[in-house]
Formats: sequence, C-alpha cells, structure tokens
Amino acid sequence: MNSSTPAFQWLLENLELDASLFHVGRYCGAWQASTQGLARTSFHLLVQGECWLHLDEQPEAIALHRGDAVFLLRDLPYRLSSDPQAEQARCQPRGSMLPLTPQADDGVGLVCGFFHFRPGLSSLILESLPRYMVLRAGDQGLQAARQLFELIMAECERSEGPNPVMLERLSHLLFLYVLREHGEGGEDLGGLLTLARHVQFATLLEQLVAHPQNNWTMETMAGLTGLSRSAFCKRFQELAGVSPGQVLLSLRVRQASRLLREGLPVAEVAEAVGYQSVAAFTRIFQKVTGVLPGAYRRQFGGA
Repeated sequence: MNSSTPAFQWLLENLELDASLFHVGRYCGAWQASTQGLARTSFHLLVQGECWLHLDEQPEAIALHRGDAVFLLRDLPYRLSSDPQAEQARCQPRGSMLPLTPQADDGVGLVCGFFHFRPGLSSLILESLPRYMVLRAGDQGLQAARQLFELIMAECERSEGPNPVMLERLSHLLFLYVLREHGEGGEDLGGLLTLARHVQFATLLEQLVAHPQNNWTMETMAGLTGLSRSAFCKRFQELAGVSPGQVLLSLRVRQASRLLREGLPVAEVAEAVGYQSVAAFTRIFQKVTGVLPGAYRRQFGGA
C-alpha cells in the first residue's frame, strides 16, 4: 500500500474548507469550554499557558501546552479545562474570555475556530480523517506546521492585537500542513483516502479524477481493478465506506463547481462533466451543494 499515490495526494490537495474564528483570548482561574453541538469541526490553538483536553470517549485527559493544537474533526463530546480531573472539569464555570495579553504570565491563551468543509468531495474526505488530531510543539516530524504555528503566535503577540483575518488564514494553512504531513504515515486514515492508497484501486481513482465526464459503468470501473462487478462493488464499499457512484458524483460536482466559478454557462458545464440533460445536472448539483448551478455561477461573478 502506497501512501503517496497521485490520487492520494490529489485528494489531500483538493480538500476545500474555510476557517472562521469564534474565540481569541485568555482564560484565568478555574474554567471549562467546549464547542460540542455548535459545529462539526473545530480547532483550538494554545498560544499561552497549559490546559487539559477531556474527551468523553477517552478515560485519560490529554495535557496541552503552549504551542500545541487540537483539531476536532467530528462534533465530539469534549471540553477544555484548567482541571486535569474529568469530574472536576465538568463542574468548572464556563467563564468569559479576557483579552489576549502577550505580557501576561498567568492564564491560558487560545485561538479557537471552526472549519467549514464544502459539501460533496470534501465531506467524503473528512469522513476519511481521524476523529481528532493533536499537534505537539515538540514534534520534529511536522516542521512546516511548526513554522506556521510560530507565525500564529507572533500574530497573537502583536502590541496592537492580532488580525482576525490573518489568524483565520494561518489556521487554515496550519491544518492543511498538519494533514499533509500526517497523511504520510496515514495509519489511522480510512474511507476514500484508504481507497486512494490501495494498489488495486488507486489507478481507478486516478482515472475517475482525470476523466469524471466519461460514461463510467460498474463493469468499466471493475475492469480497471481486475475484479468482477459484484466483488468490485463489495470491496469498494468496504474500503471507501461509500459506493462508486457516490464518489463519481462527488468528483463530477467538484469539477462542475470549478467550471462554474470560471463563468462557463450551465449547459456547457453539464455536458463537460458527463450529463446530457441540464435538468438532471441541475438536480444533482443542487442536491449536493444546496445551491442551483446558475446561482452558484452568479455568486462567483460569472456573466
């Protein structure tokens, strides 16, 4: 199994998401905080002090120190707290954040935000990722990510205060670098990313990525893997967690989104991604993205 096949790298490089901040500040004294129930994925960057991460699914708390980062890629039951004991942490107040003060020698400074993954292909890739990831300040295997974190901490230490737009963009890049470097090991990756690393399916996925507009049948796809139709469908579902048809649809919608952003007419886009009927394309595109293709095109300035 190869962790760096072209299909695997393409999936990581084409993960589409946005980052938005909801907290930049400092907690003092006894406290707890959580985003559970607010969004599917969130991140917490520790820029001052130390605290504890409590996950309901894990008996032991995880100690976090300045320079560490936590990426919660599901809406998990969890809390950050000043207390290392889970029961005591649950009882701590949900305090208000104070302004982030670079000169302060007490409290815990955090940059917190949400990741918003675009529907379709990026959502499928998200399902392939671990439930959570922790970046450690002392991890020598993540040099590019560490350099980005240093930029985030430098931004937080500006005398005039951090620029939220810069923090959002740096946090976005930090996650992509962590993900890329983490993917080189990839032991805890699954779903579509596992399929992309599988010697029997990597070539097929590369062809689907390169030519989503082709008239792909189950027999054609199975032929590229050397499996019978029934064995192919079963094994594909086992590895990817979704059907071949769902993957092909997601690749077509992603390609269509790119062409619409470039301003191509809807009818031309439909044909370019393999749909003979504009109505069928419109129905599928709206189902995946929640937006009609014409409205999506206008949103990005298409004439």
